[in-house]
Amino acid sequence: MRVSEIFTKTSKDAPADEVAKNAQLLIRAGYIYKEMAGVYAYLPLGKRVLDKIIQIIREEMNAVGGNEISLTALQSSEVWQASGRWDESVMDVWFKTKLANGTDLGLAPTHEEPLTKLMKAYIRSYKDLPVYPYQFQIKFRNELRSKSGLMRGREFWMKDLYSFSRTREEHDAFYEKISLAYDRVFERLGLGEGTYKTFASGGSFAKFSHEFQTVSPVGEDTIYVSREKGIAINQEVYNDEVLAELGVTRDELTEETAVEVGNIFTLGTRFSEPLGLTFTDESGQARPVFMGSYGIGPSRLMGLIAEHFSDDKGLAWPQNVAPYSVYLVQIGTDDEATARAEDLYKTLSDKGIEVLYDDRDERPGAKFADAELLGIPHRVTVSPRLSADGAYEYVERTSGQQEILTLDQLLAKLA
Repeated sequence: MRVSEIFTKTSKDAPADEVAKNAQLLIRAGYIYKEMAGVYAYLPLGKRVLDKIIQIIREEMNAVGGNEISLTALQSSEVWQASGRWDESVMDVWFKTKLANGTDLGLAPTHEEPLTKLMKAYIRSYKDLPVYPYQFQIKFRNELRSKSGLMRGREFWMKDLYSFSRTREEHDAFYEKISLAYDRVFERLGLGEGTYKTFASGGSFAKFSHEFQTVSPVGEDTIYVSREKGIAINQEVYNDEVLAELGVTRDELTEETAVEVGNIFTLGTRFSEPLGLTFTDESGQARPVFMGSYGIGPSRLMGLIAEHFSDDKGLAWPQNVAPYSVYLVQIGTDDEATARAEDLYKTLSDKGIEVLYDDRDERPGAKFADAELLGIPHRVTVSPRLSADGAYEYVERTSGQQEILTLDQLLAKLA
């Protein structure tokens, strides 16, 4: 991609009412556009980052047997009334409206009920289980507070996977498998260090649920971390009984603020019983399906990564999620400079290296400032000063390390 072909522009200023660093940087760099509080559009570069986060999650969900689907955002009231969650005193984040004929509709804040209803068409026998459908979809929640940029939105991206199992034992085996898959997701996103499987309230069907919490100064949750054992405890269940059960003492735990980046829940028959999702077991008896739910927020992760991987110059994306791998800067507008930059652009692209080519007729300082704000991992400059030697200036974004490299050295570096 050429910078001259992208309609967005960088800016020195973010909206005056935007207090979250992630939103300030992402708006200034032209990754997102603020529609209103808690609602953001993803622009060309931002869409590439979001898509890369989603693809990492998709690969790990497929690896544990997930089936990707796409459910509807518009929801009729009937299925939610059956579970008791249409009532706003039970779930207070609904956005609701009416059709012209007066029929009540809502925008889905989650999808346990509609998916349970859908699966009644496909689950009848024990031979149909287990199954693990999942989706990436925009969710809608009427949050009271939306001042954390992408980390707390009224409209946001969610990966939600639901497990449908024959027995508690079958469910528990998958629960542990997807827990490990989540660990791999966060490791690949650059958040492995500092993200902890956190014991939280399990509701009616389990002693605990588990959240995945990343230690962060911008977090809204309080957790207690055992770095030695690699676990954490949410403040809501932090008591002597839980400490004893987990085999930890207060002395080995550190209080931290953290951001919840994922969660896994045992649902049991909370939704299958009221919605009539049953299967016939080996003996011919009808039994309710045993369920679980597993969420990760790709848009929240994008915001958290922007918070963690940035400095006073701008963003500094990890390689796996950066919109492009290389920011190619052309210095000079004469035919020789243009030809040399074009040749390198083609060479890198032909080798499968993702390049954002700054081909604008703009002063070098502005190009370098944009490269730092955009946070692309590698910057390569084609300049008249080095053309006689057939060399290029290379700068690594995070460390600022600068080198003069030949083409072969540069290709080896970027490989």
